[in-house]
Amino acid sequence: MPMRAMKLTLIPLIFCFLLHSCVKDEDTPDLGPSDLTILYTNDEHGWISETDDTDGAAKLMGVWRDEEGYTENSSYLILSGGDNWTGPAISTWFQGESTVETMNAMGYSAAAIGNHEFDFQVAGMQERVTQANFPYLSANIRLKSNDSIPDFAKPYVVREVNDILVGIIGLTTQSASYTAFPTYVEDFNFIAYDEALEEYVPQIWAEGAEIILCIAHICEFEMMGLVPLTKELGISMIGGGHCHALVSEIFGTGSVALIEGGSRMDQYARLDIWYNQETMIVTNLVAATFENQGGTTDPVVASVVNSWETATVEALGEVIGYTENQIARFSPEMHNLVTDSWLYNYPNADIAITNSGGIRQDIEAGEITKGDIVGVLPFNNNILELRLTGQQVIDCLQNHVVAGMTTSAGYKHSDGTAFNLDSIYSVLTTDYLYIQEDNYFQVYDPDPYYTEMNYHQPTVDYILSLNTDTSNPLDNYLDYYPRR
Repeated sequence: MPMRAMKLTLIPLIFCFLLHSCVKDEDTPDLGPSDLTILYTNDEHGWISETDDTDGAAKLMGVWRDEEGYTENSSYLILSGGDNWTGPAISTWFQGESTVETMNAMGYSAAAIGNHEFDFQVAGMQERVTQANFPYLSANIRLKSNDSIPDFAKPYVVREVNDILVGIIGLTTQSASYTAFPTYVEDFNFIAYDEALEEYVPQIWAEGAEIILCIAHICEFEMMGLVPLTKELGISMIGGGHCHALVSEIFGTGSVALIEGGSRMDQYARLDIWYNQETMIVTNLVAATFENQGGTTDPVVASVVNSWETATVEALGEVIGYTENQIARFSPEMHNLVTDSWLYNYPNADIAITNSGGIRQDIEAGEITKGDIVGVLPFNNNILELRLTGQQVIDCLQNHVVAGMTTSAGYKHSDGTAFNLDSIYSVLTTDYLYIQEDNYFQVYDPDPYYTEMNYHQPTVDYILSLNTDTSNPLDNYLDYYPRR
């Protein structure tokens, strides 16, 4: 195991029989080379390029080769916990095609289906599944019409690695019914994880699997909840996702490892498995998480990424403005910039409401391109116009981002005038928020006007209109004060 900064958990059965988990120390015996090694990422979200704060896919591949000892056709499996695309423009603009081509070059063996795999509708996902050299797995997505697995997914796959038959089963977060665009997943049920595992794991054993791994787009608390069942079913690993966490835990007498590899290819998890082929028993597990830092650029992966970087510049490289300082994703100035731009583009509207979760990354200092804004607002969300009373607006605000009004010192309009509960206001929001069942938009206005304007376009147009440059930066036009 490379001697680098890491979080590591080791469970040799002999020494930790009664312990929940153990940490390797100087007294731990040398177990020798493992029989199977898992390299695991999740929530990559299309961050394949090297940037100022992430080393990207080509250097991650270099870390795996130079530090982890990865080679093709060896004892390694590269797996993903899902949410492969939707992020920076290099992935979003091309509907994940660039990400899948990169993952093909990196040698991924399987990926779980996450909620963001649905971002370009089922047809878009089917294109990516066809493109991939690896399967997309989910045992708990079912067609409402007949309770079968849809054709874009496989419940599991069996791979031979180092003369060991390894079964890999996938799970998708049950929250996908609302964290994905609801109409994109309206034909599917996301059944309980335990129900799916109980159905398919016996089939995997029956096909001759010697080790079973679960890759799941679920958070750590959900993984923890499955530990008793995975012990019972003989599953050796649950790989997670969705919550962008770093996890490397081992439970029981070395029988179940939980791993998760952060997000954006900034980190990854490694699991080493020792397997006794005579007794057909997993004897030891070692789990760790690492940073993607200092890798030597892999030329094959770099060539793929570079070609998509060129395509992105050609499509979206137009410079639309300039900012002296970074505009942080969760800052008031970012929230205000986005929603103010909607009212700029649609001046007849009174109020704009959007969710902060639809704003996905920072705007870095320097020149701003159209591609930067596509990365900030990457979804296929379109803007709707609704007619709501003042009271209905308040009912729908929740914790959302607003323009045209403020609640920081009572309900007022942005100019300080009184907010009338009985007045009728023109309100802009996204079709994503409108269709969510946990708000009242649909109830209060069942017949909204569809502007057919993607939610990123007003921000592009607004920044262009300001003619910002080094002598007139966008910073001069930002509202830095919170409205909520």
